[in-house]
This record gives sequence, structure tokens and C-alpha cells, in this order.
Amino acid sequence: MDHVDPRRLIPRTNDLLALAPVREAGSRLNERVIRELVRDVQEQARRGELPPREVEPALLEAIAARTATTLRPVLNATGVIVHTNLGRAPLSEGAVQAVVAASGYVDVEMDLSDGSRSRRGAGARAALLAACPAAEDALVVNNGAAALVLATTALAAGREVVVSRGELVEIGAGFRLTDLMESTGARLREVGTTNRTHLHDYAGALGPDTGCVLKVHPSNFRVDGFTSAVPLDELSRLTNANGVPLVADLGSGLLAPDPFLPDEPDVASALASGADVVIASGDKLLGGPQAGLLLGRKDVITRLARHPLARAVRADKLALAALEATVAGGPPPVVQALHTDVGQLRRRTDRLAQELGVPVVPHDGRVGGGGAPGVPLPGWALQLPEGLARALRTGDPAVLPRVHDGSCLIDLRCVPERDDARIAGAVRRALASLEVADAGRAG
Repeated sequence: MDHVDPRRLIPRTNDLLALAPVREAGSRLNERVIRELVRDVQEQARRGELPPREVEPALLEAIAARTATTLRPVLNATGVIVHTNLGRAPLSEGAVQAVVAASGYVDVEMDLSDGSRSRRGAGARAALLAACPAAEDALVVNNGAAALVLATTALAAGREVVVSRGELVEIGAGFRLTDLMESTGARLREVGTTNRTHLHDYAGALGPDTGCVLKVHPSNFRVDGFTSAVPLDELSRLTNANGVPLVADLGSGLLAPDPFLPDEPDVASALASGADVVIASGDKLLGGPQAGLLLGRKDVITRLARHPLARAVRADKLALAALEATVAGGPPPVVQALHTDVGQLRRRTDRLAQELGVPVVPHDGRVGGGGAPGVPLPGWALQLPEGLARALRTGDPAVLPRVHDGSCLIDLRCVPERDDARIAGAVRRALASLEVADAGRAG
């Protein structure tokens, strides 16, 4: 009897493409992606890793699992609320619905009553001004760095930006505010020292070549000890007397004071203290989409909005929709996590610990994203073996724990209560995989 090469039994490409589930997948995946999945399973069979009879079921499984994006949803069990590596703020249900609604044609730049062109993002602007009455006007761009670049360019390109040496910070991924501002053509005029800057330092630097004075909140670090800085209200009296715009970059995005974070600056207070423009991020403590917010005096905001660079850094319709829904809606997930009921958090943690048979340990969460550095958020965490971390990260659902002092910690602060059962299932599967691996090594 002649031997048949198993590779001859591998289903042909056209036959696999003709399968009903594969054809139906064409509504969410393009032809190139589908053909790549077909080739992948066929190659596995050619290498002998997959019997020919299993090619079809393997393809259908791969098609069902493949989405149009490679981004994976993650359950954030680190206790860090604004986690930059996880996309910072998760959107509220209202913001998600607004994004879906804005995914089609919307009146982002049109007045439907008369069919004329209108100001872009009027709804988001109105929501911001209603939430922060101290602002005369507002402008939304695509992120906080863009807001700073726009302000620096419009106010000080080819001129000087006066800034304290103690506020020349480096933000995420190695980007430095100094580099951002110098890229606009502005010249930095550094005043004071790393730990102490006085009003007379600013006064001595002001002159006909001054474009603006910049006050930066050092959100991701603290300098303690022999320090001094000039408060905004004192600095504003100086800048007003000299006709120089005062820009305050707050970073974290609080529109109003929060009693949970008494030392965190907010937009309303900065404007009340005399800042002409305040810059904040939309996807940090505000709890919305990635966006850069500029709020302040109407004449200055108008000047920024009319600068050609404003077009290059403008926010898209999805961000504008999500931002409006965040500001006008109920507390977003970031605010809920910050103000979580610690008693309920403990009860949830104890319940899961009992189900899983693991200990509970005290664990301080963090704001993250450069907000409230060094401020602990007391809570608790499930304590698991450190070896479970990778299995949790790569499982389904993906769970990101915190690895600390030889333990894998699961903090539920940022996990919606409806997902507690998913966390428990993920931990059980990770524990089972660890037991299998240990048995294999023992054998």
C-alpha cells in the first residue's frame, strides 16, 4: 500500500476560505488578515505540529479569537488608578456611549439649525466652562504636551519663556518639558535654583523679550527640605504689572479642589489665583479621554485657538464626545476608584480570599499618572506566589497584578465589582498552571 504524504491532506486555501464562518468573518476582518490566519494553520500542519484533520477547527478557533485590533482589555489589579501603560483613565459608560454615537457622522463642526459651520467641539467647551466657571474660555487639543507646545508657540516663539529651574521636569518616556518648549523656537530663561526660587528672580528676568512666564506643577516628584517657590497669586501680580501672560501647567487635570488630595492643584484655584491660561490633561484625574485642556482668559485662549498650530493639534470628534460626556456625566471610574468605600473594598477582598484560600495583606494604592506623588491610598490585596504574575498577565482575561517583595498582589481598587468573578477564575487558572509546571519540574 502506497504511503500518502500527510501534507497532501492539508485542506486547500480556497476550501478553507469558503467555510461559512470564515466568509462571515469578512465583515470584521479584511481579506489579508484572514488569509494570514489560513496560512498560519496550514504552515503548522506542514511542519507536523497540527494533524491535517485539525486544520479546519484550528482555523475556525483562530478566526473567532482574532479581533480587528491587537490591543487587549486588561483588568488593572495593581492599585494604580491612572496607569499610563494601560492607557491611563478608563472611560465611563456614558463616555463609551458618546464615543459610539460619535463614530458616525455627527455635528462636530456644524450648526444643524441653519446648516452653517460652527465652532468645533462646542459641546465639550460648554461642558468645561459649566464645570469650571472661573474660566472665560476653553480650548481642547489632543494631549497635555500639545497644549504646552501650543501655548509656548503662540505666546513666545522666538522670545523667552521664564521658568523656575526647580520646575524643569521630565515626563513619561524620557520627554522633557525643556525639549518640548525649545522645539517651538522659544528660548528658556531659567530663574532661581533647583530647590529655591523667589519673586525677585522672576522680576529680574522680565523684559521686552519675555513671551510668557510658565509655572509648572512638578506632579511626578517632590522636593522636601530647604525649599521655596512663588505662589501663583504673587506671581500673577508681577506678570500683570508687566503685561506678560502667566501660564500654569498643572498636569493632572482636577477642575476643582478634591478633599482626598488636598495638595493637588486644580484649575479653578489656579485661575482664581491669577493664571491667564491653565493647562491640564483630560485622561488623568479628570477621568476622560486623552486630551489637553487649556482654560483661562478669553483673549488669550482666542489667541491660541487662532494660531496655525492649533489646527495640527486639535482633538478629534471621538475625544471631544468622550470629554463632554465625562465632564457632564456622573463620576467616572477614576473618581470612583479614588473615592472608593474602603470598607466595601475590604469585604470584596476578603470574599475572594476565602474563595481562593489565599491570604490578604495591607496594600497602598496610588493615583499614578504623575498625580499626587507619594500620597498612599490605603487598601488591601490578595497575596499570591510571585510565579503567577506572568500567567495572569497572559491569561484570558488578562490581569495585571503588582509584583512586590516576592509576592504577586491583586488589588481590587481599580477592578469593577462585576469583574470579581473573572479575577477569581483567572487566579484559579493561574494556580492550576503553576501546579502543572511544578509537577513537570519535579518529574
